[in-house]
Amino acid sequence: MVYLDPSEVSRRFPERPVSVASARRFVRAALDDVAADLVDTAQLLVSELVTNAVLHARTEVEVAVSRPEGRVRVRIGDRRPSRGLVPQHCPPYAGTGQGLALVEQLASRCGVDSGDEGKTVWFELWPDGPPPPSSGWEPSVPAWPSEQTVTLVDVPSALYFACAQHRHAVLREVTLAASVGDDLRVVPEDLTTAHDINNVISACATAALREPYPEAGLRSVRLPMPADAAPAVRTLRHVLDQAEEGAREELLLTLPALPRARAFQDWLFDQIVGQLTGGQPTAWTVMPREPEVSSSELVPWDAGQMQASRIPTVVADEGNRIIAANGPAADLLGWTPDDLVGRRLTTLIPEHLRGRHTAAFTSLLLTGRARIVGRSVPLPALHRDGDVVPVRLYIQTQETADGRTVFVGQLTPRASTTLDVPRGPGRSGQAATPEADEGPSPTAPERARRTSGAERGMSALDRLSLLADLGAQLNNTLDLDEGLRCAGRLLTQRLADWCVVDLFTEHAQVDRVCVVHRDPRGLRPGAYEGRLPAVSEESRGPLARALRGAGPLLLTDVAPPNRAGSALDRNYLELLRALGAGSAVVAPLRARRKIFGALTLTRAPGGRPFAQDDLALVDDLVHSLALGVDNARLYQQTRSIAERLQHSLLPVLPEVEGLQLAARYAASSTTAQVGGDWYDSFVVPSGDTAVVIGDVTGHNLDAAIAMSQLRSMLRGIAVDRQEPPAVVLHRLDLANHSLYREATATCVYGLVKGSAPGPWELKHSSAGHLPPLLTTREGGTRYLDDGAGLLLGMDPDVPRPTARHPLPAHSTLLLYTDGLIERRDEPLDDALERLRRLAADLAREPLDTFCDELLIGLGADSADDIAVLAVRPSPPL
Repeated sequence: MVYLDPSEVSRRFPERPVSVASARRFVRAALDDVAADLVDTAQLLVSELVTNAVLHARTEVEVAVSRPEGRVRVRIGDRRPSRGLVPQHCPPYAGTGQGLALVEQLASRCGVDSGDEGKTVWFELWPDGPPPPSSGWEPSVPAWPSEQTVTLVDVPSALYFACAQHRHAVLREVTLAASVGDDLRVVPEDLTTAHDINNVISACATAALREPYPEAGLRSVRLPMPADAAPAVRTLRHVLDQAEEGAREELLLTLPALPRARAFQDWLFDQIVGQLTGGQPTAWTVMPREPEVSSSELVPWDAGQMQASRIPTVVADEGNRIIAANGPAADLLGWTPDDLVGRRLTTLIPEHLRGRHTAAFTSLLLTGRARIVGRSVPLPALHRDGDVVPVRLYIQTQETADGRTVFVGQLTPRASTTLDVPRGPGRSGQAATPEADEGPSPTAPERARRTSGAERGMSALDRLSLLADLGAQLNNTLDLDEGLRCAGRLLTQRLADWCVVDLFTEHAQVDRVCVVHRDPRGLRPGAYEGRLPAVSEESRGPLARALRGAGPLLLTDVAPPNRAGSALDRNYLELLRALGAGSAVVAPLRARRKIFGALTLTRAPGGRPFAQDDLALVDDLVHSLALGVDNARLYQQTRSIAERLQHSLLPVLPEVEGLQLAARYAASSTTAQVGGDWYDSFVVPSGDTAVVIGDVTGHNLDAAIAMSQLRSMLRGIAVDRQEPPAVVLHRLDLANHSLYREATATCVYGLVKGSAPGPWELKHSSAGHLPPLLTTREGGTRYLDDGAGLLLGMDPDVPRPTARHPLPAHSTLLLYTDGLIERRDEPLDDALERLRRLAADLAREPLDTFCDELLIGLGADSADDIAVLAVRPSPPL
């Protein structure tokens, strides 16, 4: 120790990482008779500041400790005054950049003193009494002999800070790894250059972006950079590329950057190097995207909108933990939302798929490549009571306000296949929120054209055009929610600022199902959607009157909510206030002498208010809208009947000694229709096990009814006659011909014969169906092409063949429908080869895993229903 005066001791430490621990021990020894809490705080802050000096100044560090008047004062000095402090605006979860923020938060006073020979960062800890004001610190941008300004256009601030934190974390870990001799293929001189230029970029950007998370997501930033910095930036890029490769090989604790952050960082370096060498700025928002990045702007995650959504939704972070879940998701899986938050995502995944999930999630974090993000995938979810819930999972990546990426999963029960996913030319991979569906914001001329009808009144031709277009919007989709959103967008473009639709449920409750605003950048309409208070006897407000059939009603003055007579009236008046309604029209939706709900259109003050002349047009609009709602609901009821029929016919598989059976059924992910796919298995009186797979042509209720009749007839014929499969299919064809002369179907009927120890044999016949696939335990695959005959319904008199095949122990016989493999514009041979390869890879997996992996790997985004039946002889050990 060197004694400078009676109240201070100091020590010099070399510019090595081990100096951080040595400095902590020195401080504790120097403060051995001071209160323990002050010593702990001093050690923590010294650790942070010495780490900064070692990483960024890279000179000898001097630590001095004194105790003036019972207080603690610590100074940390280095010999690089040109390397100024760069305070980082970091969220609590960040692993780097917290040092200076900790000093500001925990120290009584702090500051920095710079001179020609060096700089000193200091802090004081006062045990009692309020300290005088601290000098603190501000980001300092050094001056260079030759300077050039780099302009970054449309910088998303949150994404910039997230990328900067990742860069600092990677460089810090590479430095620590290099200090202990780990070979990350980074040249020491390059690492030094990378640190220096990264500090320059951070200092310049931090000074330019004082507010870390502005309300405006994008801004243009001017960075004063050294004119000769281009080679150093190239070196930084090379070092980070090498470090990222090491991270992907799991040589670092820091994970690689996700694709969006990697793309942004490449753009940032390209802009700096390009402009320093004479290039022009290019905005981040117009850069071409790789498939994994998908768009210039991620969908912003809105927890309130997720909670209000009627679609079961679970949100997880990059640590694979659930950070949010809404009520429908919790109800579907037997939890409460609060119980789910904080748990690992594997809580909702059946045990036989957890290993695959962990591997896939790790692969996503290491490589940035996702196999199921942005796709609708059929898979099982785990209920709290241990049961399996078949769902379709649609995952999208979204961005929090502070730049983190979260994974938002929508869980749609298999009985209902409608997903809230984008249609048309909207943002790729984003949920169809009211904002995302609005499309790009209109130009000034377009806004003028859109508002012209509302400002000047509509001509007769404009009115007819609006009615025709409204009908077309509703008729173009049979999904009610999507149709209402489309109608709302049309009405807000031509007639109003806001459009609100409230509908009765089947239990006479009222749901606010659609709130649309003209400007997608305005308030978030989803926050107002959801269940409304009941229509009670006390409800006398405009909405209650419309729901009882009155109207259209013109509202030119919105009463205060405290004057409302019921909860429903108060809710409606609060809505009008929140929407800033200067005038409004509310009208009932009525069709077939039944009221379905109400439509509200509002205009903001300052423009042309609604008047009596508008009521006739609104009356015509609500008639058209009500017919669309009625048609969509009738269709949904028909579809629901067909779905319930299909699922009621899915059999319980028999238990056969020495034989494992597993089956899966998944409705189409891309249509709102149902089909005629089915599977069946049962034991005939002789003891053989019948296996059946089939597909009736069509996607409607008729197909589902025909499927149910075929299934019942086949089971009855098979059990009664116990004849060879070819004869059973022949009799089924005759029976089918007597019912549906023009209906066609495909079917495979087989008998699996054997005893528990084996051997086992398959006898089967096919009526135009895809060939069964046999996969041995060793991964050998073979399609069983023989036994093929005509489709059912073609010609009942044509003979049908029966084929025989041995089933080796632990082999897997797979029967499947075309929805599993067939894709538009792809040859069938390629599809069959893809199935063969995946089945070979899964040959040794448990049978449940085998089936689920097939659906996950091949059934994503399938435009057709999928049925799968797998059989595996499993002799006792």
